Amino acid sequence: MSDLVERASDYATRAHQRIDQRRKYSKQPYHVHLQAVASLVAGVSDDEEAIAAAWLHDTVEDTPATLEDIEENFGQSLAELVEELTDVSKPGDGNRAKRKAIDRSYIAQASPRAKTVKLADLIDNCRDIAKHDERFARVYLVEMGALLEVLGDGNETLYQQASGLYARHMHKLGLPMGSRLESEPWEAESINLAGFHEQHFKRMFMEIFAAKDIAEGLLSFDAGSDCAGVKAVLERCRKTVASVRINGAVQGYLRLSDLETGQCADCFRHFTVDQVLSGSAALSDVIHVLTRHDYCFVTLLGNVSGVISRDDINKPMVRMWLFGIVTMIEMGLVQMIKEQYPEQSWQSAVSEGRLEKARQIQAERQRRNQYCELIDCLQLPDKGQILVESESAMKRLGFETKGAAKRAVKELESLRNHLAHAQDIVSHDWAQIARLSLRMEEVTRA
Repeated sequence: MSDLVERASDYATRAHQRIDQRRKYSKQPYHVHLQAVASLVAGVSDDEEAIAAAWLHDTVEDTPATLEDIEENFGQSLAELVEELTDVSKPGDGNRAKRKAIDRSYIAQASPRAKTVKLADLIDNCRDIAKHDERFARVYLVEMGALLEVLGDGNETLYQQASGLYARHMHKLGLPMGSRLESEPWEAESINLAGFHEQHFKRMFMEIFAAKDIAEGLLSFDAGSDCAGVKAVLERCRKTVASVRINGAVQGYLRLSDLETGQCADCFRHFTVDQVLSGSAALSDVIHVLTRHDYCFVTLLGNVSGVISRDDINKPMVRMWLFGIVTMIEMGLVQMIKEQYPEQSWQSAVSEGRLEKARQIQAERQRRNQYCELIDCLQLPDKGQILVESESAMKRLGFETKGAAKRAVKELESLRNHLAHAQDIVSHDWAQIARLSLRMEEVTRA
């Protein structure tokens, strides 16, 4: 194993381990999938960058690492290859079918080496899904067939292997080759959020704040500006990024850390296709961009004039938005408990000590003439404990095991506590924030 591949393997493994990411069906550590993809690529190519990219192909999408982190650790060439493998669609682009079409068009323009890694990824995912989940396999295989149509210039051996898997499993499920989904494909099942049955309410909540509400003004310099002078201005204004103009139009950006000698034209970067949002874009889209990049750029009246970094997610406006989402989810869990456990039969799933604590809180609220039910006085982990005891509730929530459900509740509680106590949510809870915002987008579109 070359030094580059070994470093990529170590980096990716640690990144996924830090968020305890596991394969959905086998519950194996996620690096098992990465190793399988890398082994498939290594079996047909000695391109060490392609093998390293196989290890890193999900790092930007699934962990707090950004493309800029990949570049800093592995160089521009490998970062560009990982970027080709990173989906560009956003939650606001529509349902799964629309997002998959956008990502398919993007990978169609990728290099043959990126398509080779994508083929290896499809092969390993197809094996796993077809083995464990026939229902989702019907969706995944149709999407796989559409992808194979644009991956023909990847490695021929892997293309034939992927095509064979696709054909075999399509035949096994009785699906015609080349079929397309005629109805809405796989979407996360909607939780009844606190009885807010009106879809427009949930949609309104997700759109109440927009990118322009948290964006910071972006300094702008001509491409011919001297780097030393620009650096001095940025340091004086405490800015880490600025836009670059060519012939009067903003064409890209530069980072303070990139400024050395020469002119801005020597070190500026072009905006990537998934890095720029309109000022009216939802905060869920902003978070999606910041999962991939250090900076999200914002346009007003068609011009890039603002920038958002992860630090801006700590702003009061975003914290209010996130706390509202957590509150709605918790209230939705209460509604589900009431449906699953009529006549307060849920009490048998809670320890007597936790029940007594809830009774004390209820009594104090009633003393203050505040009406509440006993279940409203339970702590979030108690509500989660009740639901994990119900197989049907676990299925509705999309969890395969009690352990996975308990971890999700623990992460949600951590985020809520950090929000309530004004702690840095970006450092502590970024992966949870990204998953939560995506989940809410899926719920509002359900």
